[in-house]
Amino acid sequence: MRIALHQMTSCIDPIRNASDMQDAIAKAADNGAVMYFAPEMALLVDRDRARARKYMADESHSMALQSLIAAAARHRIWVHIGSMPILDDGAEKLANRSIIISPDGAIAARYDKMHLFDVDLASGETWRESSAYVGGEQPVVVQTPLGQMGLAICYDMRFPDLFSAYAKSGVDVLTLPSAFTVPTGEAHWHTLLRARAIESAAFVIAAAQCGVHEDGRQTYGHSLVVDPWGTILLDMGDLPALACVDLDLVAIKRVRQQIPVHANRRNIPSPFIAE
Repeated sequence: MRIALHQMTSCIDPIRNASDMQDAIAKAADNGAVMYFAPEMALLVDRDRARARKYMADESHSMALQSLIAAAARHRIWVHIGSMPILDDGAEKLANRSIIISPDGAIAARYDKMHLFDVDLASGETWRESSAYVGGEQPVVVQTPLGQMGLAICYDMRFPDLFSAYAKSGVDVLTLPSAFTVPTGEAHWHTLLRARAIESAAFVIAAAQCGVHEDGRQTYGHSLVVDPWGTILLDMGDLPALACVDLDLVAIKRVRQQIPVHANRRNIPSPFIAE
């Protein structure tokens, strides 16, 4: 089963980003991919929130999103937009939302990033995602040609309880579109994604932002596809590109027979506090 990952250096203009994504979607379909994956904030990377605010809209009024819906239907391909900032009805803050589009142009699933990145890094970088965004309330699983797909975004990957919930639901694939900083990417990116694949005995697909962006930030890249054994099938390095990889979905059953983590899983009670 062939998929396509789009490693991007997204800019401050959603229409330009959407145009780049439409071209990549067409190439992915031409290369026989059944599904296209973009990174976190594929449609807009801009740390200047006042400047970015003019592009904020709900789903029905986002011209960039509507163009991707049209592209999915035109090329008859599943599209994972990575994520984008969305104005939600009645909400004062934004949602960082993944959207899955089916080949008929329908939205098959939505997932809002649950864990927000509020941190002061040793490098001097400070991030306060919660000042503009509200976290999602629940995990989301969607049926795709790749099987049952569990949705997560970037910083979510550090919280194993989320992936334990997905593993208990029997997902076949985990998606983690991301925009990792360079220091955290160098330290943790490959280790965390391989761990999420191994503990769930599932494929992990993580399209990522890379390079120096128009707003001045720098992201790590290295979009990855990891199989259920923890083997890295694709590492896209640190340059923008579109890459295809074939997934052997039979590997899911084979790995679960070798190490039956799902059959052996127990419900863990709260720990006993010894005096």
